[in-house]
Amino acid sequence: MAEITYICKRTVVSTKPVLREKSYIPSVLDRVMEQSHLNILYYFEIPNRGDVGEMTKRLSQSLSELLTYFPVVTGRLIKNKEGHWTIKCNDAGVRVVEANAKGSVQEWLKLVDREMELKLVCWEEMFHKPYFWSTFYVQLTEFEEGGLAIGLSCFHLLADLTCASIFIKAWFDITLSGKMLDPPLFSTLPRRRPDNCPNHKPYTDLIDHYKSSIQKSHLLADTKYATVTLSFSDPMVRACMAEASGPNHTSPSPFDALSGLLWCCTSEVKGLRNELIDMSICVDLRKILGLDKEFFGNCMVCNKVQTMSLKENKLSDAAKAIGEAVANMDIDGIMDLIEWLEGNDCHSSPLMNSFNLICTSLETVNPYLAMFEEGYNPTRVSYSCEPVVGLGQVMILPSPPGEGPLSRVVMVTLPEDEIVKVCEDDMILRFSPTFLMGAGRK
Repeated sequence: MAEITYICKRTVVSTKPVLREKSYIPSVLDRVMEQSHLNILYYFEIPNRGDVGEMTKRLSQSLSELLTYFPVVTGRLIKNKEGHWTIKCNDAGVRVVEANAKGSVQEWLKLVDREMELKLVCWEEMFHKPYFWSTFYVQLTEFEEGGLAIGLSCFHLLADLTCASIFIKAWFDITLSGKMLDPPLFSTLPRRRPDNCPNHKPYTDLIDHYKSSIQKSHLLADTKYATVTLSFSDPMVRACMAEASGPNHTSPSPFDALSGLLWCCTSEVKGLRNELIDMSICVDLRKILGLDKEFFGNCMVCNKVQTMSLKENKLSDAAKAIGEAVANMDIDGIMDLIEWLEGNDCHSSPLMNSFNLICTSLETVNPYLAMFEEGYNPTRVSYSCEPVVGLGQVMILPSPPGEGPLSRVVMVTLPEDEIVKVCEDDMILRFSPTFLMGAGRK
């Protein structure tokens, strides 16, 4: 394992002060994610052209410029009279950790696992005095023989994986060009139009899922998890989609097919042969709600996939059920959920990912397009929602450019004993994935 030396931790503030009377009130979709935080990690194979620390210095300077556009990120938490968190935009800054690692990033990627990756992101639990606690952390790790790892951790109350990725992309844009190309939008969630469907009946499946999640959020177990990262080529994703379509089924999306594949495989690994484990999907609904992609806040919503009596082709049934769960998350269903959350205020801070297998679609995010130095796109990107609890999590995102439009990277995090079985499962292996990280790598 490569040796990491932590050099310092400091606070980076914006280049221009914000108006101190400004504040930001998280939405109900933000508040239900309060018990979680996000980790994102970018690897770059950039050669060292000078002293170690030069890239870190450059990125720290551009981060300060970026934060001018993100007053919520540099703010601090206070409770309002209703007992909910409010962010006071006081330009208190973000925490930045600088570190060095022995060897090269290429050598690191040959050995990396979940435990190693956690050394490249910094996260501190909320202080007993939240007003002094940073909600965003950045770690910059330069490899002595070439390469850089950039880790971002943030409080899920303020951001989902989409806007955290947008934050990183904007940072890299400023580093590369000196310009903010896509400024963030801080706005409230939309309201239902009063003339829409006067006889509308609420979509109760989505509400019931959140109600159940809130009620079961305390059911946790002390389990050690491991992650495997799989790369599926364009032809293999097409083959999976063809198999998942089944007779009389419409063609599934890459997400439907691959999440169905992992759902079936994980169910078998957990000992179920003729039924499926409970699974929820998580998708970005900015487009459905009519919000711009730069909307900053939580807009990724979970929905439980309704299982059915399985027929001979289990994969096609699973993919069909996932496609239906995605289709049911329309504007009316999401507005029903938002209104229910607003009318049933929860002060217990639920852990929303605590019991089902969670399969997250990152189809709207393409982190491999982010670039802070000309000619060097990320070699690899990792995502996780922490803490990982319950049955585990799956994340599906586009592959690096040049690998085909339907190629996908799949990150699977399960209890350690199960992840080994997934890597050996024939259902997975027949689609010939490349193992980028974890037990199946050779």
